[in-house]
Amino acid sequence: MTEFKAGKYGKESEYSYAFGFFPVFELLKYRPGEVLRVVLSSKAKASGGAEKLSGICAAKNIRISTDDKLLSRISPKENVFAAGIFRKYSSPIQKSGAQLVLNCPENAGNLGTIIRTMIGFNSCDIALIRPAVDIFDPACVRASMGGLFQVNFSYFDSFEGYLREHPKRNIYLFMTSGEKSVREAEFVKPCSLVFGSESSGLPEEFRKHGRSVYIPQSDRIDSLNISVAAGIGLYEAAKNFTENE
Repeated sequence: MTEFKAGKYGKESEYSYAFGFFPVFELLKYRPGEVLRVVLSSKAKASGGAEKLSGICAAKNIRISTDDKLLSRISPKENVFAAGIFRKYSSPIQKSGAQLVLNCPENAGNLGTIIRTMIGFNSCDIALIRPAVDIFDPACVRASMGGLFQVNFSYFDSFEGYLREHPKRNIYLFMTSGEKSVREAEFVKPCSLVFGSESSGLPEEFRKHGRSVYIPQSDRIDSLNISVAAGIGLYEAAKNFTENE
């Protein structure tokens, strides 16, 4: 087992944590080779979830132990009954199909929710434009309910850098002042659904890169939460996807 210094998560760490039974199950299912150790709380030792984890770990030759002190050192809150400690890894996005692009996302919880929604619509490639939240933040892992372990992701220093590496794509820019309703847009693969940050959305200069679309909403709010907007965008795109010949 790779040695690590147990403590609260840090962005510069070489490892991260999955907290909760279901995220740990997802970690063991999709990224077993990255798992360093599984830790249980003594409160969960006799539970069905603990028995299931023990069986999976035994089959995959992964160390599992009951260690309340370790859990208290690494967990951001109390009442965490299971944790998976895993190495950070790379899983670059693919060139074809649909991609979700987030320009300067700020909140780990929102990112995790978006990832979980992506999987619900069979989308698995996400591009993050810096400055951007850390995808391995345990808050993101938790909000994704372990969905993180099923997606491909890549970071880029700029949107232009993303376009250079992924050219000839149909770009759909989600903006509150978009030109066409998302209900009327035809989404043609390979395509990129692009969303801005929680605080400021997409800058106006992005319009030159593709087609701007908007999500109809009342004038009682200024914008939708990014995770909600991304979910609507993914849903509408999944209904209307067509393929370039």
